[in-house]
Amino acid sequence: MTTSPTSTDPSRVIASLARDQVNLELKTVDLCFLAGLYLKADKAALTSFEEDVLIDMFEQVCDVVEPGAENPRKRATHAIQRLREQRMLARVDAAGLVRAGDYALTTLAAALVQYFLADEALTRESLTLLTGTLSAQLAEVLAAAKKATDAESWRSKVSGPLRVTVSELVSGIERRQRGLDAQQEEVQAEIATLLSADWLSALESCQLLLDTTTGTLNELNAILLRDTNQFQALLQDIQARAEAADNDEAAETVQRVIEHVDRIAAWGSVRQQAWSEYYQYVHRYLRDVVRLDPDRALSQRLRDQTATWPASPFFLVVAPAPAMRLLRALEVRVERPPVQRPLTERETEPEWTPPENVHADIEILVVQALDDGAATLAEVSERVLAKLPESLHYAATGRIADAALRLGRVHSEHERPWAPVLSRLEVEDWSVDGRDTS
Repeated sequence: MTTSPTSTDPSRVIASLARDQVNLELKTVDLCFLAGLYLKADKAALTSFEEDVLIDMFEQVCDVVEPGAENPRKRATHAIQRLREQRMLARVDAAGLVRAGDYALTTLAAALVQYFLADEALTRESLTLLTGTLSAQLAEVLAAAKKATDAESWRSKVSGPLRVTVSELVSGIERRQRGLDAQQEEVQAEIATLLSADWLSALESCQLLLDTTTGTLNELNAILLRDTNQFQALLQDIQARAEAADNDEAAETVQRVIEHVDRIAAWGSVRQQAWSEYYQYVHRYLRDVVRLDPDRALSQRLRDQTATWPASPFFLVVAPAPAMRLLRALEVRVERPPVQRPLTERETEPEWTPPENVHADIEILVVQALDDGAATLAEVSERVLAKLPESLHYAATGRIADAALRLGRVHSEHERPWAPVLSRLEVEDWSVDGRDTS
């Protein structure tokens, strides 16, 4: 590639990659070969490999990945050439064809191997350590910015640490964030596998995975919200001092770090929202599908009907009901005056009234009616009610019947007729033979 590594114009970078026809085509044996070389170099502190070492490593990898492969030495030569063409291996000697060369892993090969080997998922402990280190480093840079008096001091004590140390710490946080993203993807794949294998028995396992990841994200988001505010305050203070000193280089460096910190904070909120939606989706699925259809009978029938739809299609026809309209006449709101009443004296003097004994009076009147020859209940009621106030007629009717039953000899037919009493009442009539004197 001829593109400068510092070029940031996307159009130029894409055009350069397309012009050079850059591509990667790695097989499993190639990745395993690179991983073996990376681990061997790390363990033995090697900076390069002789060609015989490469061939021996490739033969060991072939014994594991493709046992029984023919002519592994020739395949090793082709693999080395293929990896050199894809910028995975670089020859670091100048012997040319005179003798076997020395080879080293390129940055691209090391990055690929590190991606597959690294287990840098973001945790509470790692994030707390990184944010604490970053906060201390920014505090040192701010102290240096307060003391900087010339351009060289700004370059060596402010711009340099911001560009190297602080950027490395921020990149470490972002790298671990990508590791956590990969871990979340693995959790989602594991939940899908559990539900596909035995979904009713997988309820507790899925719930545990969801709760664990949710708790981790909540803790990380709380730390990010707390610490990124502190980072922003320190960086803005450094930027303000750089602008006051007319140091554009330091101000631009601080601005790039601020953008990195903003991206870290945005990552936390976006991942929290995305995981919340996934959490709710899985819970709805467990509640509405797994628990309601443990034998998968409904889902299997739906799957069968969907598969046979071209041959026997089915449809859902819905007749919408018209909305009911209630048209009301427009009424003018009238302000009603508040309810008022004249003030009166509520406390009044008690009045003496003669005592009343309605029950005794009714019994006396019933006895008189029976003695006067009343032969039916209607006649007794009519004679008694005529001597009582009209407001007591209805209530006294039952008491008259009770007194007639107790004091007289009463007979009644199976079907008792209704007989009028005075002008407003009717009673079921009985026959009365006179007063009972026994």
